[in-house]
Amino acid sequence: MSAEAADREAATSSRPCTPPQTSWFEFLLEEALLEQHLQKPSPDPPPVQLIVQFLEQASKPSVNEQNQVQPPPDNKRNRILKLLALKVAAHLKWDLDVLEKSLSVPVLNMLLNELLCISKVPPGTKHVDVDLASLPPTTAMAILLYNRWAIRTIVQSSFPVKQVKPGPPQLNVMNQMQQEKELTDNILKVLKEQAADSILVLEGALKLNKDLYVHTIRTLDLLAMEPGMVNGETESSTAGLKISAEEIQCQVCYDLGAIYFQQGSTNAAVHEKAKEMFFKTKELIAKNGSSSLHFTIDEERLAGYCQACGVLTLSSDDTSQQATPYSQIHRCMKSGNYQDIVNIFLEDNLTLSLPVQFRQSVLRELFQKSQQGNDALDEVCFKVCVCNTVCDVLQGRTVDVQFCQLFLKPSKEKIDFLLEVCSKSLHLENASEALKRKMAAFLKNLCLGLEDLQLVFMISSHELFMKLLKDDERKLLIDQMRKRSPRINLCTKPVASFYDIPASASVNIGQLEHQLILSVDPWRIRQILIELHGMTSERQFWTISNKWEVPNVYGNVILGIKDSLTRDLVYILMAKGLHCCAIKDFVHAKQLFAACLELVTEFSPKLRQVMLNEMLLLDIYTHEAGPGASGERPPSDLVSRVRGYLEMRVPDIPLRQVIAEECVAFLLNWCENEYLTMQVPLPLVQTNPYVKLGQLLAATCKELPGPKESRRTAKDLWEVVVQICSVSNQHKRGNDGRVSLIKHRESTLGIMYSLQSVDFEAVAVTVKELVSYALTINANNHFWLIIQADIYFATNQYSAALHYYLQAGAVCSDFFNKMVPPDVYTDQVIKRMIKCCSLLNCHTQVAILCQFLREVDYKTAFKALQEQNSHDAMDSYYEYIWDVTILEYLTYLHHKRGETDKRQIAIKAIGQTELNASNPEDVLQLAAQRRKKKFLQAMAKLYF
Repeated sequence: MSAEAADREAATSSRPCTPPQTSWFEFLLEEALLEQHLQKPSPDPPPVQLIVQFLEQASKPSVNEQNQVQPPPDNKRNRILKLLALKVAAHLKWDLDVLEKSLSVPVLNMLLNELLCISKVPPGTKHVDVDLASLPPTTAMAILLYNRWAIRTIVQSSFPVKQVKPGPPQLNVMNQMQQEKELTDNILKVLKEQAADSILVLEGALKLNKDLYVHTIRTLDLLAMEPGMVNGETESSTAGLKISAEEIQCQVCYDLGAIYFQQGSTNAAVHEKAKEMFFKTKELIAKNGSSSLHFTIDEERLAGYCQACGVLTLSSDDTSQQATPYSQIHRCMKSGNYQDIVNIFLEDNLTLSLPVQFRQSVLRELFQKSQQGNDALDEVCFKVCVCNTVCDVLQGRTVDVQFCQLFLKPSKEKIDFLLEVCSKSLHLENASEALKRKMAAFLKNLCLGLEDLQLVFMISSHELFMKLLKDDERKLLIDQMRKRSPRINLCTKPVASFYDIPASASVNIGQLEHQLILSVDPWRIRQILIELHGMTSERQFWTISNKWEVPNVYGNVILGIKDSLTRDLVYILMAKGLHCCAIKDFVHAKQLFAACLELVTEFSPKLRQVMLNEMLLLDIYTHEAGPGASGERPPSDLVSRVRGYLEMRVPDIPLRQVIAEECVAFLLNWCENEYLTMQVPLPLVQTNPYVKLGQLLAATCKELPGPKESRRTAKDLWEVVVQICSVSNQHKRGNDGRVSLIKHRESTLGIMYSLQSVDFEAVAVTVKELVSYALTINANNHFWLIIQADIYFATNQYSAALHYYLQAGAVCSDFFNKMVPPDVYTDQVIKRMIKCCSLLNCHTQVAILCQFLREVDYKTAFKALQEQNSHDAMDSYYEYIWDVTILEYLTYLHHKRGETDKRQIAIKAIGQTELNASNPEDVLQLAAQRRKKKFLQAMAKLYF
């Protein structure tokens, strides 16, 4: 049942004819005074509290002849009171800002329900099912007002409220406050349940393209005096206060933006909708101004929302402008029309109207979108960055780091666009000499920073460059470049094509080496190497790039090949294949490895097996990144090849440690536990430490459903992990040069060793990584959360430790609404929480936690309470103490210190009847449990 229907049913469920408790004369006098007040020429706004008084009188319950309390009657007296309340609100133009500041949620809920009732909204009607366009204007406006208030109330309830320190306790006042709080909570609960419907109502209102009307004092009088005119003037298109369609759009956009913003922290799509709503609000305010007869929008709060959402819109100083580049860019960003953004920036390089901060913010947003996986934006980011850089150059600012990063790999297309931007941003016939010198210096420095001869020539032969630099400047630039690199041979006069420049043999070799570095086509690589070897026999071309890395275990074999061309080709194919594999370019890696395999098969069985092993690793990576990422099991032949590699017994084959690691990990990932525990050959377990580790992991996983049975395998596994993290005086390196993680005894099989010490830091790092990964898989596993807390505790990060201890308790107790299981909050965990609080100087929290132990630790509690530099809320926590002994000690302590107020709080806590020692045990347990719950929830709010 909706909030308005619930209130209406309560108001109309019983209508006994009871006499009014005050005379009609008093009512009429009260109404006359109100009318006189409202109709003054320039009256001050009437006290909003009149609404409270009228509605309180109208909602007083009645008592029948049997002295039974009945709901308030629907009689003339109460209807007049409700009408008076509506008139006060009508005089205030139904401004929700004013009403919300002065009226409580229950009172405003009652007032708006009365507005719905008098506006002829049928009781029990779901607003989302009503077509606003077909309703009378005042009825539609009443529904809109109610749902706007509902959304605003939900948003307001999410803001933190500063607690006012209460005065001296008065029982009747406290009871009244408690009743109002409970009533407010109930209304909020209903409003939140209806939030989706209210949002739909407001979204539907955005589609209304017509003015609406809200009730005034006159229309309310007409409704009250002549019910027959319900379908007449009071519902016509001209009755009441006119609210323009644009005013409605503006206020609805703002309210929708606020609720979207609240919901958008976990939903990117909703966050974008909030951004759109705030942008539209800004546009409407810019167009119509911020003043309105019916509403006001807090522009400071709107500006904060816009800043939080990153709204690209015009500032308040630019309200006179419409259809500006700002709004055009926003629409382009929203629609994905990025080329138009480039055009706008390019045009602005002449006018220089966009602030540099705005340009940078657009570029940042484009970079963020690109990093989220939209590769098509890389080119757009470059173009916008170039426009910004040329703008910076013309205004005398330094070149941005982003431009330098994007220009690390220049290309013909990039140079072409850069020269286009430079030409369009500077009209030489109108430009000042200062601008020309700035542009010339920029192009000259760009040439000095480039290494590719063709790209340098593209700039130096361009018309703009020729006009900006004089002959002697161009000659000086060429001399500087010659000194920098002896291979460059520039002509001082522009020629038809770069290829017309006479090139020496060294230039040809350099060009071929450059192509060799860039190419990933195995047949092109072979062709280039043949050409290079034909030009010189003195070079070892596998050394020309420091990016070409081959593991030492392979390098020794490859460099032993006698034929220099074959040696270069095998080395480069393998190095490029490994590099492609590392950057996950699996297609080119497969092509390079296949060509290398075909080549070495002709002359080296040893290298053939090496390539087969590498291709197996590549196939594992390819499956894990492709079908395996979506849960598809690997083909059976791949599983067989993995097993075959682990069982391989070919002598003198160089092996990479990583392949064995990945093979075992592959079998574990795809739950080949039966093979690892039962079918793997025993000699393999004894000789291959990775298989042994995998076998222990598989056995532990296999026996996890039975905790008692799995303790043995889990203990064996942990011992091995500690062994892996053990250090000896000498680190032993394997065939591939890597330090072996699992040590061996000489002439002893398996993973046993001669242990001298344990590297505790290595154990800690291992556990940290394991727990972090486990929590990404299952963030609500309380055992992992406790371990994470223990890690922070051990590393003296006490606030973080408390966060995770509390989170562990929260996830297994429905946020402490149920009792935390004793196997989660053991005495050991509670003692660690006590120490955390103590070291954080939260001594009252220490005393409270001492009660959680199976045997209350009075010594620690009393010592903590004696501390006077506590950083927690101290006496406000006393309500969470249920141990009378601790409360009595507090009373004594405050008396001794002369702290009368705090002593009274402690005495009040002792005096609660549910803590009486004579109570049954279950009552005492319930009292303790209730205080535990409230304390842990308060702690969670503090540390979460």
